This record gives sequence, C-alpha cells and structure tokens, in this order.
Amino acid sequence: MNGADTAWIIVATALVLFMTLPGLALFYGGLVRARNVLSVFMHCYAIACLMSVLWLAFGYTIAFGSGTSGLWGGLDKMFLNGVTADSLSGTLPEVLFFAFQMTFAIITPALIVGAYVERVGFGFVLVFSGLWMLFCYAPVVHWIWGGGFLADGGIFGETGVRDFAGGIVVHETAGLAALIIAFFLGPRKNRTIPPHNPGYVMIGAAMLWVGWFGFNGGSQLAADGGAAMALTVTHLSAATASLSWALWEKIKYGKASLVGLVTGTIAGLASITPASGFVGPVEALIIGAVAGVLCQEMVNLIRNRMQIDDTLDVFAVHGVGGIFGTIMIAVFGAGAWAAQLGALVIVGIFTVVVTIVLVKVSAAITSLRVDLESETNGLDLSVHGERAYDMNS
Repeated sequence: MNGADTAWIIVATALVLFMTLPGLALFYGGLVRARNVLSVFMHCYAIACLMSVLWLAFGYTIAFGSGTSGLWGGLDKMFLNGVTADSLSGTLPEVLFFAFQMTFAIITPALIVGAYVERVGFGFVLVFSGLWMLFCYAPVVHWIWGGGFLADGGIFGETGVRDFAGGIVVHETAGLAALIIAFFLGPRKNRTIPPHNPGYVMIGAAMLWVGWFGFNGGSQLAADGGAAMALTVTHLSAATASLSWALWEKIKYGKASLVGLVTGTIAGLASITPASGFVGPVEALIIGAVAGVLCQEMVNLIRNRMQIDDTLDVFAVHGVGGIFGTIMIAVFGAGAWAAQLGALVIVGIFTVVVTIVLVKVSAAITSLRVDLESETNGLDLSVHGERAYDMNS
C-alpha cells in the first residue's frame, strides 16, 4: 500500500460524491420549475442511496470481480466477499478502490435524471436506475476498466480503447439512456417555462467543477504527476468551454446568459473526461473551445429539430461531450482510431438495446409517467407532499 496514493483517493472519493450530492442536485434543481425542485433533489439523493447498496451487493463484482470472462467479472465479490482492510488493488486498499468506483456508479444514473424531470414517476426512477446500473453500467465498466474485451489485450489487440475517466463508461452510456427515456416518456405539457433559480444552477455547476478534480484526477489512482496533469487539463477545458459557449450564445442571440456559461462548463468537463490522462494543456484548450460550440448546437438539434424533450440536455452535453472527447484521443494520437470508434459503437448499441428493454420492464412494474394533474401541480406536492418555497411562512 502507498500512503500518499491512499490519502489522495480518499479525498477524490469524497469529491466525486460531492459532485452528485449536492452539486448535480443543485444544478438540475435550479433548471426546473419551482414546484419540481424537491423532486429533483429526491431523485438524486435516493439514487445515491440505492446505487451504494446495489454496488456493494452486485455492481462491484460484475465490474471488477476476478472472473476471467471478458464480458463480466463474475459474482465472487458479492457484498465484498473476501475483501478485508488489508486487501490491495494496486497500491490502494481494495475497499477504497471499491468506494471510489461506487461514487461513479452513483453519479452515472443520476446524470440521467435530467432527461425525465417534472413528469416521471418516482417508483420508475428507482426501479429503472437500479436495473440500469447493474445490467448496463457495470458490464461496460468491466469491458473497459475491469480487463474486459474492450481493454488492452481484447478484441482491438494489445492496445485497447482509451477512456481515462469515463467518456464512454459514464457519459456516452448516461447520455444515450437519457435520450431513449425522453423519447418514450414524451414531452412535458409545458416546455416554455424558464429555470426557476439560475443561482442554484451556477452553484451546482461550481460544485461539479470542483468535484471533477476528484473524478478525473482521482482516475490516475495515484498521487503523482499524472494526477496533477489530469486535474490541470480538466480545469482548462472547463474554463475554455464556458467562454466558447457564452461567446457563441452572444453571436447567435445577442446575449450571453449565466445558465449558458455554466452549461458550457459542464460540456467542457464531460469532453475532457476520457482524454484527461492522455493530453496536455494546449490540447485541453482545443477540446474545450470546440465542446462549447458543439454541445450548444446539439442542444438546438435535439430540442428544436428532433423535438425530443431531453429536459436538461443530458445527451447533448454529457453524451455528445463524452463521445467527442473519446474521438479526440485518437485525433491527438493517444489512442487507436479502430479502438476508439469501435468501442463507441459497441457500447452505444449495447446501451440503446439494454435501456429500451429496461424501460419496458420498469414501466411494467411501476408507472413511467405521472398523471396530468400531478404534472400540472408539480411533483413536489403531488408525489412527495412537500413544497420547496412557502411564501406565507
């Protein structure tokens, strides 16, 4: 065990959990109507709790079990069977590696929340998120990070796909799942009401930005120069994408908005995620500059041309950002074109098929969408019996 590595990953684990609670909750919560903000908080918090239990029970062993199959890790480490405080994973205590990866298993299904806010059934959120993490996310983790068939020595030869911190594993899978759920769910009855609290959005984005240092820097799994470089390029991409998004917004609409600026931050962070361990500062500037414009145009394409109500633009920002960053690894010569594109296609097809099946299964177990009266009155009061703001108190 290396004490410095262990100390850093303990901090990184806390930072990644901080991304979901409270970062993502505030970012998404500020973007919805005031009558739905508590439901968004509820979705993020409940997903964090449920994914933690399921990751312990089955998720970790599916992703990182010692099975020799290239498709899944087996069930030998269910409930951390055989893992003690002295067990090691590289230079880290294995229980710490488990905890660090658990925070990724929490935020990935939580990202999907942005696609279905303001109209989804709470039971569906829990059933679908749990099944999706186990049957979609965890297998993909094994394929790429757990020594599976897309990793080094797999179907792409000695050098497999390069995905440092989750451009494919986290952002492509969550983005595609979000798009599919939004398609099946249908649009909100009223899509024109603006975000109720842009201040929440900015605070949440700032928390995500800080937490992303643990997300990308921690993925080095060591306290060394590689972690420092990953952290630095993450920051630079986020800053550049924020500026390019705001500039493009100013050119197109005459005004740059706060919500646009901080959405650009998230686009830059998602785009640098897969490449953060393989590129330097100049490449990070290029990735961020392109991401701010590319993801903004994808928002317009999906929302206005395709008429899919991916409410908080999960696919356009996270999905497209992660895919773009994965491709840029090959552009900058840090990965093989066949491996980068091939893995994107394989994981994309798998995610689409599994998500469609799980939407159908989950909808058969519990209601996919709330009724019209509940949607009109807001999910806070109709589903959870609470209000975020009581103007009479």
